[in-house]
Amino acid sequence: MSASERAPAFNGYAVWAIYKFEVARALRTVWQSLATPVITTSLYFVVFGAAIGSRIHTVDGVSYGAFIVPGLIMLSLFTESIFNASFGIHFPKFTGTIYELLSAPVSAMETVLAYVGAAATKSVVLGTVILATASLFVPLEIRHPFAMLAFLVMTAATFSLFGFIIGIWAENFEQIQIIPMLIVTPLTFLGGAFYSITMLPPAWRTITLFNPVVYLISGFRWSFYGKADVDVGISLAATLGFFGVCLLIVGWIFKTGYRLKT
Repeated sequence: MSASERAPAFNGYAVWAIYKFEVARALRTVWQSLATPVITTSLYFVVFGAAIGSRIHTVDGVSYGAFIVPGLIMLSLFTESIFNASFGIHFPKFTGTIYELLSAPVSAMETVLAYVGAAATKSVVLGTVILATASLFVPLEIRHPFAMLAFLVMTAATFSLFGFIIGIWAENFEQIQIIPMLIVTPLTFLGGAFYSITMLPPAWRTITLFNPVVYLISGFRWSFYGKADVDVGISLAATLGFFGVCLLIVGWIFKTGYRLKT
């Protein structure tokens, strides 16, 4: 077999270069990246923990302050993963350097791996910071630490991939904010982030089950307390299914050049 017929080798150097550049960009704004979620998390505990927690003492046998911790982490994880990945790929489109990336000896898989990997890494670190901040306010229990870490990484990777798609689709920076603000954040608040869906009337509970965010939050909360609104297997399947759909969309984008070459 000739060299031209061989499968191209994995360009690890290119992946590492893009990954390192994206992580370094976050480090330049480390105060904004880390201090903001810490302050926001503290405010959530002041508002929800003090105001609502004084009226709702426990949910499924868990103190209300501890119950909302997984929801708080997921809320930040969703929005930050989308923003980091979408901005990372949209900025080269905005400046025109996307053409240098497309003409470089870097495959679509390597490009996605670098950008999504960097965004997911930043989101996982953020989730860890929020978890540490929450432990200062309420006693936390993590019954299934490996499952918690798995859900954290899978969710960060999935929504970073989703953000990568948004970054390619968006024609300006304003459009990057549309889906997180108008769709993802409302779905998170309606997806049991700060309450159990079993507290809802039967009709609304059925409607809520059509919200995909419910399954992500429920699975993550199960890893903490062993309690979930839906079966953890269904939550895992929903996360992997969303990840698979995003992979298919990204593959189609690179195959057709949708909004990459125009």
